[in-house]
Amino acid sequence: MPDSTIIALADAIVAKLQEGTFSVPCEIARGYRPVVELPALAVAKVTVIPKSLSISAATRADGFYDCAIDIGVQRKVNADDPAELDALMRLVEELGDHLRGQRLDGFTAAVWLALENEPVFAPEHLEQYRQFTSVLTVTYRVRR
Repeated sequence: MPDSTIIALADAIVAKLQEGTFSVPCEIARGYRPVVELPALAVAKVTVIPKSLSISAATRADGFYDCAIDIGVQRKVNADDPAELDALMRLVEELGDHLRGQRLDGFTAAVWLALENEPVFAPEHLEQYRQFTSVLTVTYRVRR
């Protein structure tokens, strides 16, 4: 049985991001939980997680599947070093730029619709865990 639409899309996003070159080295993978042990965050972790699916009518026979995918970026940081945090903010923007308006080779039926970055970063994670956390949400539309 083939993967669900949203899982196939998440996998295609992982493949697209893995072919990119970014200013901060990072490990990119699909997951269900963005929970990572802090020692494992020495390298930036990019976790691609299916978020939501909305289906609306396209015709009588098929529909538009609007699939939202979260892309979490996490890394253990020195919360008092603005240069380190600035580099991670740049990485988040680069990841978004790499996807914005792009078709996915692994899922050419998906059409890019939107990109959001909320939170831009999570201040409570900096305070409590000394961890940079940012979430991009990318939405693609698939007609099926």
